[in-house]
Amino acid sequence: MNTNAVAKLLGVSQSTIQRWVKQANLKMDRNELGHYVFSEDSILVLRKIQEQVNNGVLLQDIAAATKENRRAVVKRDNHPDHEGLAAKVSELERKMERKADEIVSYQLLQHRREIEELHDCIQTLTERIEMLEEKLAEVPEAEALVAASSEGKSFFRKLKKKNFISSFLGL
Repeated sequence: MNTNAVAKLLGVSQSTIQRWVKQANLKMDRNELGHYVFSEDSILVLRKIQEQVNNGVLLQDIAAATKENRRAVVKRDNHPDHEGLAAKVSELERKMERKADEIVSYQLLQHRREIEELHDCIQTLTERIEMLEEKLAEVPEAEALVAASSEGKSFFRKLKKKNFISSFLGL
């Protein structure tokens, strides 16, 4: 396993795994790029270190449970499988297109639901406005209120114009 997989397995970060390996002087296998390669035995050692750390033991006090020799693992592939790689790339592209289609379909459904909800709200508001207009028509004093409110609006408009002009001219 690589460092990332072991970190996920133990529920810690990759840097924590690397720190445990260095602080405890664990002899780890490395791949051709120099990255750690963890065996089952090294994972068991890391679990013991994790238990000790969780129990309050300082990392400096933890000794390596086993001494393993470092071994480099070198892959020698003189003939890369171009056809296999092309097939894998094609498969990944197909999966990505399918996933993109699924996402777009989901988003369309979400938008449709939102539009239907907005349509329902508009319908409700329209019904309420019609009901209020009917009630307003039933009240005889409503016409006087409407007329008074329009007269009041024109008065305030004139006052605003006057204030604007006087402020502009400095009066």
